[in-house]
Amino acid sequence: MHTWRNLYNGEWKDALSGDTSKVINPATGEQVAVAAYGGAEDAKAAAEAAAAAFPKWAATPAKERAALLHRLADLLERDKDELARLITREMGKPLKEATGEVAISADYLRWNAEEAVRVYGKLIPSPSPDKRLLTLHQPVGPVAAITPWNFPLSMGARKLAPALAAGCTVVHKPAGKTPGAAVRFVELAGEAGFSEGVVNLVMGRSSEIGEALLTHPAIRKVAFTGSTAVGKKLMELAAGQVKKISMELGGHAPFLVFDDADLDAAALGAIGSKFRNAGQTCICANRIYVQASIRDAFLERFEKAARELIVGDGMKDGTTVGPLIDEDALAKVDEQVKDAVDKGATVVLGGKRSESHPEGCFYEPTILAGVNERMTITHEETFGPVAPVYTFETEEEALCKANDTEYGLAAYYYTRDLGRAVRVYEGLQYGIIGCNDAVPTTVEGPFGGWKESGIGREGGPGSLSDFLETKFVSMRLG
Repeated sequence: MHTWRNLYNGEWKDALSGDTSKVINPATGEQVAVAAYGGAEDAKAAAEAAAAAFPKWAATPAKERAALLHRLADLLERDKDELARLITREMGKPLKEATGEVAISADYLRWNAEEAVRVYGKLIPSPSPDKRLLTLHQPVGPVAAITPWNFPLSMGARKLAPALAAGCTVVHKPAGKTPGAAVRFVELAGEAGFSEGVVNLVMGRSSEIGEALLTHPAIRKVAFTGSTAVGKKLMELAAGQVKKISMELGGHAPFLVFDDADLDAAALGAIGSKFRNAGQTCICANRIYVQASIRDAFLERFEKAARELIVGDGMKDGTTVGPLIDEDALAKVDEQVKDAVDKGATVVLGGKRSESHPEGCFYEPTILAGVNERMTITHEETFGPVAPVYTFETEEEALCKANDTEYGLAAYYYTRDLGRAVRVYEGLQYGIIGCNDAVPTTVEGPFGGWKESGIGREGGPGSLSDFLETKFVSMRLG
């Protein structure tokens, strides 16, 4: 049984209220940890610690900041097995997937360490011989990073790494359901040599802590991953101080399969996109559109591959689909499936809670055929292992249906026609596109969405830009 505490000013502390919360393994229903359950006062204390540490950290040479990030990456890789087990115990994903999450977390640290030493200014040609014009970039200030439960380590690393690389101090608010990975990350940051107050952590009441961080004048930037509904509320709070924000919000990804596609590759791609993390990813395939002429051929391959998935505790060898995060998530998925069936969909596979694992929050990998636009699943993010399959006739129809949503995070399509490949990626209204690639996420590429799926980008060549302010200097010579 672990005990997780808040950290600020370099000290581990219980919540000021003394309150705690239970951390439950969704695969077994067993309690695996107890966590501090703080509120606004804890958040204010952490924000003030970050503010106090900011001037010294901002003045630390970029080369030294980069070295610390590399050292922290070394420690994540050293403890990868422990971290993976911790992730699996708290949120349920298969151990292999959790190990991959640790690896990409270290990659985010290394990528941003390299970017830290490449924050360039510019000398601008002057309109006057007695002036010199230049720009430089400086850290925006203390940053609040608010992260979700589905990727409890990598979502933190993807936000904290560029903030720290840019010279910002941070307050990390992890999800209450899965705080352990964030706690260990902060512990390892201390071991790596980050000084007191540079990396702070506060756990507890999400709405209360979020409001405190969004309205505290010391926090100058907020990086958030979560639902669109919560994101909109945070934007309203940020507007009060014109606070900088970046947000990765909800998704409803289309997955298009054209009649010239490699159907074997498309079926396996759909499996990987839809059922990874039990469908609990913002970028997973939510609507699978198949050209009518190949619908049966694709569905046959897709069903066959889905039947090979193994549902179970992520700690056990061979498991490929773990549990949903809690009973509420399970109920939401089941409601969407029942709504679809009531409105005419056919259950090809699954369609119910797993009877072989009654002790946990398991739902069978599910494929629905005959799905239409009247069904809730067409418009609301599922966040579960349910794959609704639609049909289309033409390329134009496919693009129209794919874009018919307020979301715009990720989209996928399979084709072997070069002209179509270009037309489709130009036509899709999404921030992340996978062409014949169901796993496009990489530290080298920018991650973020269009429309109501977010603001700003994380990762890629511009990963530090959201954490920097640009200063313009006009200097008249004497």
